[in-house]
Amino acid sequence: MPHALSLPQLCGQLLVVGFSGTSLPPTLETALRQGRMGGIIVFKRNLPSLEIAHAINRATQGAAPAELPPFIAVDQEGGRVGRLPPPFVKLPPMRQLGALGDLGLLERVGRLLGTELRRLGYNLDFAPVLDVDSNPDNPVIGDRAFSADPAEVSRLASATLEGIQAAGVMACGKHFPGHGDTHLDSHLDLPFVRHPEARLRAVELPPFRAAVQRGVATLMTAHVVYDGLDPDRPATLSPRISTELLRGELGFAGVLFSDDLEMRALADRMSVEESSVAAIRAGCDALLVCSDLALADRAHAALTREAERDPSFHARCLEAATRGLEARQRFPPRPDADASGVGGREARELEAEIAARLG
Repeated sequence: MPHALSLPQLCGQLLVVGFSGTSLPPTLETALRQGRMGGIIVFKRNLPSLEIAHAINRATQGAAPAELPPFIAVDQEGGRVGRLPPPFVKLPPMRQLGALGDLGLLERVGRLLGTELRRLGYNLDFAPVLDVDSNPDNPVIGDRAFSADPAEVSRLASATLEGIQAAGVMACGKHFPGHGDTHLDSHLDLPFVRHPEARLRAVELPPFRAAVQRGVATLMTAHVVYDGLDPDRPATLSPRISTELLRGELGFAGVLFSDDLEMRALADRMSVEESSVAAIRAGCDALLVCSDLALADRAHAALTREAERDPSFHARCLEAATRGLEARQRFPPRPDADASGVGGREARELEAEIAARLG
């Protein structure tokens, strides 16, 4: 199918974008209808109610051509990273759930999370976090991680992602190859992880290897430089990390998302035109531009120009678009007729059970 797309459509399928407001902007609706964007990501700013969340998703699904089902994505991890308002199921931080060590509970948590998201029309949850909680001074991961033990993160996150995907929603393991031991927040600056390769393989990589083996549909890169793997480029822009290590060694066959190209780790150092082309060239299959539609348009124009100029880049875009489209056809957005089934008895019972277990 991607072979039949025009070049602007092909490159558009590589972009998943955010927006302001509580309805789908007309320009974005047109871009989706024309195949020039691959989907949306929403945030708290867009979601004052579950009814509005559902309406945005129905509009997005309706705008996209049937043969190009969109990514409809949200960050719904639990704890401090959750975008959807009550009565959507409210989960504690994964560190607290992970401390219980109960794989059955985490699979149920993932399955209910996926079910609630699917009812609203989401087909992609940017969760679970696969980072290892190895640095108590980390300003951005911390209690979002399941554990400080790589084996426990592997076990617990795998159960969660299997639950999410069993409900018909793509899970996304993040942030490859591991954001747990950084001292900076990549939203604000470019972090470095100075460990040698042997330490990265022992601590950071095992949860990602486990998630790949358990069939995780998507992963997200980290805007972090890993001296032991590629001292010159952050993982998002590194073929050594995003292609050779992830595809060649770990055997990942799913969709690789960049983290948001607007984050200052990249945006303070290069234009969105440069970062979008470099990320696709490195091995990313889908690019997040999380708030500025004008920046997304600039990224789209840059990808299109480069694909027109360079046959090898065109082939890389075709590979990326094919991966993304196959995933969306396997996990199409399937919103219920309305939002009334979300946040019901099952959610309240699970919340009460977790509260009792945590004391």
